[in-house]
Amino acid sequence: MHTVDKDLPVRAQQGDENALAALIARMMPAIRRGAAECTAPGLEFDDAVQEGLIGLFHAVRGFDPAMGQTFTAYAAACIRHAQQDARRAALRKKHAPLNFSVPLPTAEQSTDTRPGPEEQAISGEQLADTLRRMQTELSELERRVVMAGLSGKTPAQTAQELGLPTKNVANALARARRKLRGGPTI
Repeated sequence: MHTVDKDLPVRAQQGDENALAALIARMMPAIRRGAAECTAPGLEFDDAVQEGLIGLFHAVRGFDPAMGQTFTAYAAACIRHAQQDARRAALRKKHAPLNFSVPLPTAEQSTDTRPGPEEQAISGEQLADTLRRMQTELSELERRVVMAGLSGKTPAQTAQELGLPTKNVANALARARRKLRGGPTI
């Protein structure tokens, strides 16, 4: 696993998108390895990768260098826990009808968890696309709320900082998540 410069997590917590992008790029091999290990009926590889990214965002938000742990170790644990939680959720009995339905045919995915040059280029493009989409599809409030969340602020803290009701901040965060996931923005 790649080591991470000590200032990257701090800069990412402060809202530096370039630092966040660098952390994602450095941690992507661990995220992909964990995703390959956590796939299950109801949890496909790409979904497990997304869960790993969510775990990384939690790691960025919750990392405290004073605790004596390296960011790499802390992030790896957060990524692993997020992916394992998603796997457990996918295997619950309430998801059984979905888990055992007949899937639509898709292109066969490689079982090799080491990204090749093409996959690295695709990951880089996906990251650049996400950052571009944050700039173009999110309102200024939604961008500020997302970046505040990534820097470790709760919706209540963000609301106080922006002088808005907490409900407005929570709604903006939910809209931003839907937009970035490609869901309806009703």
